[in-house]
Amino acid sequence: MSNITIGLILVAVLFALVLLGMRIAIALMVVAFAGVWIMRDNFDLSLRLMSIATYNGVSSYLFATIPLFVLMGHLVSISNVGKDTFDVAEAGLRRLLGGLGVATVAANTVFAAVTGVSIASAAVFTKVAVPEMTRHGYAPSFSAGTVAGSSVLGMLIPPSLLLIIYGVLAEQSIGRMFIAGLVPGALLAGGFVLWILIAAKFAPGLVFAKQDAPGVQDRESYPLMTLPEILRKIAPIIVLVTFVLGGLYSGFFTPTEAGGVGAFAALVIALLRRSLDLRRCWGVLSDTGAISVGILALLIAAGFYSQMLAVAGIPSAIGAFVANSGFGPVGFLVVYVLLVLLLGMILDSSSILLIVVPIAAPIAQSLGYDLIQFGIITVIAVEVGLLTPPFGISIFTVHATLGDRNVRLESIFAGALPYVAVMVTVLVLIAVFPQLIIG
Repeated sequence: MSNITIGLILVAVLFALVLLGMRIAIALMVVAFAGVWIMRDNFDLSLRLMSIATYNGVSSYLFATIPLFVLMGHLVSISNVGKDTFDVAEAGLRRLLGGLGVATVAANTVFAAVTGVSIASAAVFTKVAVPEMTRHGYAPSFSAGTVAGSSVLGMLIPPSLLLIIYGVLAEQSIGRMFIAGLVPGALLAGGFVLWILIAAKFAPGLVFAKQDAPGVQDRESYPLMTLPEILRKIAPIIVLVTFVLGGLYSGFFTPTEAGGVGAFAALVIALLRRSLDLRRCWGVLSDTGAISVGILALLIAAGFYSQMLAVAGIPSAIGAFVANSGFGPVGFLVVYVLLVLLLGMILDSSSILLIVVPIAAPIAQSLGYDLIQFGIITVIAVEVGLLTPPFGISIFTVHATLGDRNVRLESIFAGALPYVAVMVTVLVLIAVFPQLIIG
């Protein structure tokens, strides 16, 4: 049996182990270790490669980016910055037909620019936006679906954990990945807003629970928010965006330095708002540590898995097959995106990246794709999985946070479906017009 055949069998075993419920990091380690041992008939070599992958992971300066941005996201979440951002967006947009939906997208867009975690956005805005929209006559499925749909912006608008993970796996600059995510993120947010405005105007039954709802008839009666109040609520988010993204895009900070500055600024905001006592401080630190260590373990395992694939020769073999099959670059990309979309229905985002990127990135590069553009396409395709059944983690997060038995899981999936269509449209635009990617 050839090494390629063994490698393909082991990839199938990996899928089986993950579907059976084994932790993805453990599954990657087991498959990689067994693969190198079987193909080289050398137990010591397997141990040596595993130790090299572990050392490279722990010693990399780049990995400091992850805990710093995770810490910043947790500090921002407990400081009620998300609620204040929504309040300001609501005050400015709720007189617009469908304005509370637009406010939710706008607030999620800004919140994503300082957290980078979709699940955090989904949890925060489920508590903040859904009750407000429901109170003003918006359909519960639209309200919950809008929160779930717009929450995926956290995985594309920098700083994004998925962009960091992809950059590590594909050996691309994290700073360039962040900059490249800016225009696609803006396109996604703009597409979401456009859908809401069109639906509110021409298909109000999808947006509003009833035609005489306050969201339809009485928009002029909403009170205005004073300028000092707006400035007080929006100042923290402006400070964070200025420090993190301004320093990052100007080149003044590296991604790791930007994470450190952002985490410190978020800490100052939390202290000034008196939202950080000893109990919450311990909770923030322990959650940050748990998430960061989990991601680091995943990336170490993925590095070892990549070494096993290289030993088997799978990337080069698949690349040669694609080149000789007549598929060409376009055919490869279509098949790849469809595969990622299918995987998104059964696996979480990080698992998909860890499994497919080590195989697909070398092939894409050999076919002439820029790996920055390929990464943005990959992340958008992976994001779609956050909104599609049966996994749909953003949908389940919204449903669990709501705790409302009257809002069924199926109705939230239905409410999020238009946002899936917008994401697929943006994905196609990025694939057809690579000049949309800057960086």
